Amino acid sequence: MAVPKKRTSRSRKKIRNNAWKIKSVGKAAKSFSLAQSVLSGHSKSFYYVTEKKSFRTNQQYPLICIVA
Repeated sequence: MAVPKKRTSRSRKKIRNNAWKIKSVGKAAKSFSLAQSVLSGHSKSFYYVTEKKSFRTNQQYPLICIVA
């Protein structure tokens, strides 16, 4: 089994952790922006159908479709 030769320093660990956190903040901002555009109706690449009837039952459920 492969084992690291030296222990990772605290500064290196913090650098890697902060890089991971920055990526997640960017993804969250992008998804929030997409949600705002969908709800306001200004989205051009995202189709949102409010209702779709099922063929087997009379249940209605929302359908979300992403078009790239």
